[in-house]
Amino acid sequence: MDPHDTFMRAALDEARRGFSAGEVPVGAVVVVDGQILGRGFNQPIGTHDPTAHAEIVAIRGAARAIGNYRLVGSTMYVTIEPCLMCVGAMVHARVGSLVFGAPEPKAGAVVSTCRAPDLPSLNHRIEVVAGVLEEECRAIIQEFFQTRRGKV
Repeated sequence: MDPHDTFMRAALDEARRGFSAGEVPVGAVVVVDGQILGRGFNQPIGTHDPTAHAEIVAIRGAARAIGNYRLVGSTMYVTIEPCLMCVGAMVHARVGSLVFGAPEPKAGAVVSTCRAPDLPSLNHRIEVVAGVLEEECRAIIQEFFQTRRGKV
């Protein structure tokens, strides 16, 4: 199995945890040297923290695991294209690569609304891979919102 698929499935597991918690089901994992060091799902509602996006939660966990906020050489796997805040956090954490599943046309800041990782003022570049398990990643978000709107 492709390593991208394996780690995206772990991110999907996190998204399912978010779904169960009543949060928008986005999941993320941070991988260093083939090991998951940080995991997260969206939890701003439950934590009363607007910064508690899946990516931020996963970055915090990985930084604690290695004892350093710089995650040089890491790869972030996230089910949905990150927002501007999360791209900024990845830049500050020196995440090496971002692998995401489905684009987010309203708030995605990697390819959809802007190309934040390419801003010339940033002092760090992130390699981006898009579309890994895209249909599965899109499906969980769609199911969540259909359920919320009473269409399922």
